[in-house]
Amino acid sequence: MSKREIIKRYLIFLVGLFISSLGVSFITKVDLGTSPISSIPYVLSLGFKPTLGQYTIFFSLLLIILQFIILGKSFKKESLLQIPVSILFGYFIDWSMLILWWLNPENYGLKVLSLLVGCIILALGVYFEVIANVVMLPGESFVKAVTYRFNTDFGITKVCFDASMTITACLISFVLFNKVSGVREGTVIAAFIVGLAAKFFGKILIRFTDFLLPKETI
Repeated sequence: MSKREIIKRYLIFLVGLFISSLGVSFITKVDLGTSPISSIPYVLSLGFKPTLGQYTIFFSLLLIILQFIILGKSFKKESLLQIPVSILFGYFIDWSMLILWWLNPENYGLKVLSLLVGCIILALGVYFEVIANVVMLPGESFVKAVTYRFNTDFGITKVCFDASMTITACLISFVLFNKVSGVREGTVIAAFIVGLAAKFFGKILIRFTDFLLPKETI
């Protein structure tokens, strides 16, 4: 790929990264739980001073370290790009939380509707990240590392990873608050909807994808 094409892909990725952060913040602000990958950082942010975005950075760096341990010599140098991406994503989340200061639905029906909107926003961000095809966020990269090292199915491994994140967040919540906080029905709903919606965007936006990234450059 030419330098122009690479720059274009990274710009698309950055757009997707910001949209994803907006989706995560939207879901979180609804107060029905957050996405599985953000559940641990969110629960910790409820109990301690660092923000959701800052805890997201710390958690992402931990996942990168675990990737290195799992893959060993198979860990590629370009995977280190996850570090600046994780830091940027964390700051994007905090900025998005500020942008969405006004979002505080009190009616349960509005909460559910807002949750679905947040899931769609997050899925759109994932769509842009996928078509850019330059770097993966640590959550997905960790799952990919596990599937490579232990020869497991990516889909099944992803479900297990999301479930383990949710369960761990619940355990941390029990330790900190003696109850489940930050993990609710919205966490489960987001786990099911976001992936399906992202695939849906990939199908219905084929022409848009081809416009952004002509097939000969993919």
